[in-house]
Amino acid sequence: GSEYPVVVMPLAWTLPSLMNRNLIYTAITRAKRLVVLVGERRALAVYVRQVRGSERYTGLVERLTS
Repeated sequence: GSEYPVVVMPLAWTLPSLMNRNLIYTAITRAKRLVVLVGERRALAVYVRQVRGSERYTGLVERLTS
């Protein structure tokens, strides 16, 4: 996949179909140096709770809390 020095991701409430943890994981893993999540904490909580497809261990919680 593509990598970028900095990734800025808006956490929008307007597209519920896109609110899933896979999207957050992709944004974080594409950033080489810095990822900026822009939005409300409760929106992030909704994204992280939503799982599309089969569940797998991604380390997302650890990446967000470190």
